[in-house]
Amino acid sequence: MKPSKPAETQTATLAEIAREAGVSAPTVSKVLNGRADVAPATRTRVEELLRAYGYRRRRAEASRSPLIDLVFHELESAWAMEVIRGVENVARDAGLSVVLSESAGRLTPGRTWADQVAARRPHGVVLVLSGLDESQRALLTSRSIPFVVMDPAGDPGPDVPSIGATNWQGGLAATRHLVELGHTRVGAISGPSRMMCSRARLDGYRAALETAGLPVDAGLIRTGDFHHDSGYRLGLELLRGPGRPTAVFAGNDLQALGLYEAARELGLRIPEDLSVVGFDDLPVARWVGPPLTTVRQPLTEMAEAAARLVLELGRAEDERVATRVELATSLVVRSSTGVPPAV
Repeated sequence: MKPSKPAETQTATLAEIAREAGVSAPTVSKVLNGRADVAPATRTRVEELLRAYGYRRRRAEASRSPLIDLVFHELESAWAMEVIRGVENVARDAGLSVVLSESAGRLTPGRTWADQVAARRPHGVVLVLSGLDESQRALLTSRSIPFVVMDPAGDPGPDVPSIGATNWQGGLAATRHLVELGHTRVGAISGPSRMMCSRARLDGYRAALETAGLPVDAGLIRTGDFHHDSGYRLGLELLRGPGRPTAVFAGNDLQALGLYEAARELGLRIPEDLSVVGFDDLPVARWVGPPLTTVRQPLTEMAEAAARLVLELGRAEDERVATRVELATSLVVRSSTGVPPAV
């Protein structure tokens, strides 16, 4: 069902949408509030009209629960704990609680999640390494539920507020450090190629090598999944046999720790035989032996910035302004890097 005029040239009240959908205004209100007691066909028809008319509930109408929704695409590492800590810090100061959910590795949550958020009516939603499809964005927008993407997996678009880090600069700094130590065979274990942060870090790695006049050897690059196991498995591939790298830039700390395990299994010492640089600066990076040289990504500060931004958007009376913030990364030099072994 389509409105009689172009959606971009008109607005509609709840009563007008109810009349065009052939239902009562309370039924439209139930759909807006995520109530389950609406027939699926009716819900679909009302949602289509809400999107078509660009309906947005006035903020005064949008009574909110004292919650922030925090959505991870995966929730199983120390990385996630740093993010949770940051959102909790802001939520606690604002007198709010945090609802955690996971999209089981998908880059967008399922439709059931969106309906649940509409029913909860939180102050806002922070999505980590995730995004929303068009219908989910329309659903949250129509309920005046603001959302912010932290560390977006892909390009979030100009109209989606997001918080990120200077990933390219971090990859450049990590690799340049290894080159300045004298390494000419520098490997890389990247994260998933579908994620923008992974691609940016690997591009920084390539830029550092090219700037130094060193070849970018595709045989020294592996694509992992940001987990310890892939660092271990791909580390064995890189380090076995002749022509192995004397240094490796791992796309995150967990993969660097997997690489540590692979090096130990092959009898290689860090940093005497192999230099390793990670990315994130998780607390464990300081505790391993030897302590890990890594690129500090300010995860807690990024999460705090995302939570503050989503609350600011919720308080704003005017139209949401697209916001893109990138926090600086920095190289933290510890004991896992040194000069290359003598040939």
